[in-house]
Amino acid sequence: MFKGFTRFLQGPGERLRSLFGPEEASGPAAGPRIIPRSEHPVSRQHFSEAALKVLYRLHNAGYEAYLVGGCMRDSLLGKMPKDFDVATDATPEQVRELFRNSRIIGRRFRIVHVRFGREVIEVTTFRGTHGDDHGDHIAQQSEHGLLLRDNVWGNIQEDAIRRDFTVNAIYYSIADFSIHDFADGMRDIASRTLRLIGDPALRYREDPVRMLRAVRFAAKLDFHIAPETERPIAELAPLLLQIPPARLFDELLKLFMAGHGENTFRLLRQYGLFAMLFPETDEAMAELAWIEPLIEQALASTDQRIHEERPVTPAFLIAALLWGPVQRRQTALEANGMPPIPALQLASQQVLSRQLQHISIPKRFSLPVRDIWDLQQRLPQRRGKRALQTREHPRFRAAYDFLLLREAAGEIAPGLGDWWTAYQEGDEHEQRRLLEKAGTDAGPAGNSARRRRPRKRRRRSSPGPS
Repeated sequence: MFKGFTRFLQGPGERLRSLFGPEEASGPAAGPRIIPRSEHPVSRQHFSEAALKVLYRLHNAGYEAYLVGGCMRDSLLGKMPKDFDVATDATPEQVRELFRNSRIIGRRFRIVHVRFGREVIEVTTFRGTHGDDHGDHIAQQSEHGLLLRDNVWGNIQEDAIRRDFTVNAIYYSIADFSIHDFADGMRDIASRTLRLIGDPALRYREDPVRMLRAVRFAAKLDFHIAPETERPIAELAPLLLQIPPARLFDELLKLFMAGHGENTFRLLRQYGLFAMLFPETDEAMAELAWIEPLIEQALASTDQRIHEERPVTPAFLIAALLWGPVQRRQTALEANGMPPIPALQLASQQVLSRQLQHISIPKRFSLPVRDIWDLQQRLPQRRGKRALQTREHPRFRAAYDFLLLREAAGEIAPGLGDWWTAYQEGDEHEQRRLLEKAGTDAGPAGNSARRRRPRKRRRRSSPGPS
């Protein structure tokens, strides 16, 4: 797909800087910059067939149609675009009439999803300014400035300045294949700078999730955040507490399940955002030194699996992110006389209940999280059939990996992880030797049960003479 494009993108910063004159490269643009096809590297060959179908159908129906956002940013950075967003002057209802394979979603932001098999093309109508409200096309804000609804239609210029970052406000026209840059996004791509459009404090108040997006893009793209964009973040971080927990779960997946979780975690901590997402974990990190390295190692492992295109699950990361608070609560409960197993179960319930006030965790993930935690108390118990039973548990592999993380982070002494590694890799003879070494009384592969003594039959007395 990128044949003939790779050479252009070698040293993308220098290549993109060549699109500007020396004055333009050092100062803000005077107005919208339109770059003709002959002067930019982006080609229709870089876009999916589904995206092109949407663009051409809108164009042939007399509407404006542009690719915008991450697909343009990634194309200009020499990366293969995966998700395609289309901006148009057609309303959601008009888009819906053109595509039978579409549906209108959202209330806060009404958009159209056009589905082609597994691929979904997101189509948004140009947003206008809040002062242009009319009819059902309204914008609503909370008393703190948070946008509750934003369905005011406008033109492409208004749409561009309503977008969050300059690098996401670059449009590709299907009409003449030109690039329209209204916010100096090309220049910021060239200098690898992440910059909010407009007044940063106002834009964060409109949607506090933009602070998370700033961190996510900086980690993903290896960009630096412009000083004026990062300056208000620490002060405005508590605004994230206004965001519905369900929406923050979606953001959590984007932050930590995209292959850049470790760097993202460090930036979240740096700007005071992590405490708004996981407050009890942030509190526990001040007391327990092993929590931070455990989380970092869990994220590094997840990043590696994603880059290797191996399966990952949010449950493992959630287990790591909340294990510190669980252990802190469990220790306190045991100090008050509660046995370890009930203490762990109660601590787990308390931690998850508090976390759900900040980030919703669906049961399809919270239940495996509980299994991973519960197995941490079963892994040291290897007598009789217990080792085999634990090994056959559906969450064993995740719990075993979690045990190795705990040892590497210094929470517990090493040794148990090596035993379980050897047990999994050993043959029947080796498994029996390991079980005997662990002080068990087991047969081959730990499968035999203790022999029961036969019960003595009670002798019945003979009946007396009648």
